[in-house]
Amino acid sequence: MIHPDSAQLATETPAEGVAAREPADPLFGITELCREFGITLRAIRFYEDKGLLQPRRINGSRVYSQRDRARLMLILRSKSLGASLAQIRHYLDLYDAPELNEVSSLRAAEDELQQTLTDLERQQADIGATLAELRHIQQQVQQRLGAST
Repeated sequence: MIHPDSAQLATETPAEGVAAREPADPLFGITELCREFGITLRAIRFYEDKGLLQPRRINGSRVYSQRDRARLMLILRSKSLGASLAQIRHYLDLYDAPELNEVSSLRAAEDELQQTLTDLERQQADIGATLAELRHIQQQVQQRLGAST
């Protein structure tokens, strides 16, 4: 984890209480996120190029906030479910929506979230049905193998 005031901290001494200070918002390096999520530097840079992640820079190095980390987690989960970049961007827009204080915006966001939940639940049911069918086929294959030996 990177301390948000790392440039400033380099000039302070432990006698000034620097070592005891904890960051308000922990920062993460790109390598740290790659290791945590099992992805490549190139993948994170791809999401940056697409505008899905916008890290800060400290002394020329990319640093990611806890919020960036949460966004990356949402990106990767959405990707694993087969979401397109446009869908992922839409989810992130909902996550970031500053106007979510207005009742009409909240209702629109709720409608979109409900639709997304419905779609994901339908996918989950389809996956469950596919798994059950594959298990049935596997069982038939195993029975045939047992009968032929």
